[in-house]
Amino acid sequence: MQFGVNLNNREPLIASGYGLSDLLNLGSLAEDLGFDSIWVGDSLFSKPRFEPLALMSALSQRTSRVKLGTACLVSSTRNPLYLALEWATMDRLSQGRSILGACMGNPEEGVKREFEALGLDFQDRAAIFDEGLSVLRQLWTTGKVDLAGKYYNYKDISFYSGTEMAPLTPLQSPPPMWIVSNIRLTGQLEPSVAERRMKRACERIIRHGDGWMTCCRAQHPEEVEEQVEALRATAAEMERTLDDFTVSYQVTMNIGDSAASARQAFGQYISSYYPELSKTVDLSNWGPVGTPATITDWFRRFRAAGVEHFVCRFGDLDQFAQVSRFAAEILPVLRAES
Repeated sequence: MQFGVNLNNREPLIASGYGLSDLLNLGSLAEDLGFDSIWVGDSLFSKPRFEPLALMSALSQRTSRVKLGTACLVSSTRNPLYLALEWATMDRLSQGRSILGACMGNPEEGVKREFEALGLDFQDRAAIFDEGLSVLRQLWTTGKVDLAGKYYNYKDISFYSGTEMAPLTPLQSPPPMWIVSNIRLTGQLEPSVAERRMKRACERIIRHGDGWMTCCRAQHPEEVEEQVEALRATAAEMERTLDDFTVSYQVTMNIGDSAASARQAFGQYISSYYPELSKTVDLSNWGPVGTPATITDWFRRFRAAGVEHFVCRFGDLDQFAQVSRFAAEILPVLRAES
């Protein structure tokens, strides 16, 4: 079981007195406190924040051990050739510590506007996402890409003109790709629709990914078990296994002296961080709030459900206090049990 810290790269835009230098310092602190990874999020203009790859490059020079990841990068809105080149550069800068957490985009009005502004059809985002992931994986494993797709058409493309020693590639071949899926078989969609979407999501994750990332259903560890079993069955059908495959969960929490104080701080923070989404999503499903004992019990339940890597996001304006408290009061207990 491993633990990461989401550095909340929107926070410098919503919290007075907290700037980019503080965010970078928080990344260094997370490494010093024994966390395994640090993460940044992504949004173009619906939820403005500082650009994730630039931040990861900076963090790569402030840290030496922790993995550096995105939770998550909306890769479907990016040209895959530029993304492959930018990520390869950052992976080299970090000495091969990057993890691409990739998603297609949430069904929010703000995200739909982003697709429209970029000249992309939001309804086609899954297909665009799939083709883009294929481009990345080919370039990062073979050094070139051939793809005759609906959205991308490449013939023998590589970052190599013939004068270099070899194609420009990331240090890792490839960097791990953890594909996001939040499909649920019950409660959200008509059952047959949910089953089809779950099947497509599992096929995408197994075909392109090295891991699965999910979030936002913190009261339902059984749903993690459900999709892990679906992934296992899909892997078998595709003649693969889940060996060396990572199950990750991004959880948003607030650690307080009481449930009431933690809940109040958490609600205020999320409504500022996600003004649109917080109105439509049950905040209890973002993650646990309360005392260290309450938080620790939540992690135990999701560890039992199959989660191996937790991306911890702290819903509080005082990020340093939350990260330090987790490291002092929760992390040692969970480490001892794992």
